[in-house]
Amino acid sequence: MAIAAEIQADLLATGAKALGIRLSETQTSRFVRYYDELARWNERVNLTSITEWEAVQSRHFLDSLSAAQALSPQMLQSGSFIDVGSGGGFPGLPLKLAFPGMRGTLLEATAKKTAFLAHLSETLELEDISVRTGRAETLAHEAEMREAFDMALARAVAEVATLAELTLPFVRVGGIVVMHKKADIADELEQAQGAIETLGGRLREVLPVTLPGLDERALVVLEKQHPTPERYPRRPGMPAKRPLT
Repeated sequence: MAIAAEIQADLLATGAKALGIRLSETQTSRFVRYYDELARWNERVNLTSITEWEAVQSRHFLDSLSAAQALSPQMLQSGSFIDVGSGGGFPGLPLKLAFPGMRGTLLEATAKKTAFLAHLSETLELEDISVRTGRAETLAHEAEMREAFDMALARAVAEVATLAELTLPFVRVGGIVVMHKKADIADELEQAQGAIETLGGRLREVLPVTLPGLDERALVVLEKQHPTPERYPRRPGMPAKRPLT
């Protein structure tokens, strides 16, 4: 599997280059190893429905790397991030592979998935990566996690208002949240404006993403302007069940 994947890794390298990211041979082979482990573990743990190598390159790896367009050179060099709802490690681990100086925490509620993330981090010999099992609604109230990160990343399927409540409490004032969303989100953003402001943030920009093999995508970038009120996030399940308006 790895040998075939390496031969066909041009899509990953070309797509990364289009994003302004040059991957070395060592980095590319680490992405291949990532894919091998993802495919192997996916046979017993539901990590992703996307399993073909070409699709994983575009819809997981390149989609994850597109977040770099929203990050400053300093953040890419040594910034700290939390990946909320990391699942199979997206987008946090592809960013870490491309920018090894970044420091990250992968947050996932399902223990079987965090077991995979911990195994993968060890297999790929990644430094400055930690894995936490738990809900964002709970961990965002822990002193060492609250407003402790330069950025929060979210690729989960949820409304902007919900994601804002699950991410902004982790980010320091002056930091950012980067959400991967479908391109047509004007109505969703309008409905989320009050929630974003309540949580201490503002909409900084929406960046379009165009890559081979991907439908039109956008990065929603929030900037943290004020501390998040202590009551947020609300108890587990509430941000999704009753998004702030």
